[in-house]
Amino acid sequence: MEPGNAYQKNTHRKYKTYNMKKKDEVPVIEPKDILVGNADAPFTLIEFVDYESEKSEKAHATVKKVMENFKGKINYNFRHFPMVRIHQRAHKAAEAAIAAAQEGKFFEMHEMLLKNRRHLGTISLHSYAKELGIKNKSYLNDLINGKYGWNVQDDMRFALELGIKDVPAFFINGEKLEGHVTEKSLTDFINHATRKRKVKHAA
Repeated sequence: MEPGNAYQKNTHRKYKTYNMKKKDEVPVIEPKDILVGNADAPFTLIEFVDYESEKSEKAHATVKKVMENFKGKINYNFRHFPMVRIHQRAHKAAEAAIAAAQEGKFFEMHEMLLKNRRHLGTISLHSYAKELGIKNKSYLNDLINGKYGWNVQDDMRFALELGIKDVPAFFINGEKLEGHVTEKSLTDFINHATRKRKVKHAA
């Protein structure tokens, strides 16, 4: 029988068949598409994080201050670089953040994971999801089955292409912030990008 035919002829009887279509899966919202702040802002500050990293946790307070100072002028894209050789739970935590993003809860989960960086077992990740009001009933199974693992791997490949060896790491338009991350250094980095843009448009 050719695909799409509803009936198949037979010398003795007719057999009715049905085309069964799988329910279309909802496309995954990938990390590169998750923006925090003004989506129409002229700049995107990209930060690579590891949820078990003490330095990532400490940098977050600085990032929040800068986010407030530049509110509406810049948006933020948080990407994943779990340093799996020393942080065995960071990869799964990154998957948990991506899973939360599917319900618009990325930043809430992002902060929850950094705050609880010493407690990132799968059951803990599931409890954080419930605490944040995530309704996906298959959330735990998705984590166990590694549904978002490929998305984390894509971020890791991107990080390696950029030459990242440690976190946190910050970029604007492909330019990396060098040196220690402080409120001043991050502010100067953003202001430098702003000046470059103005010069480019004036030329």
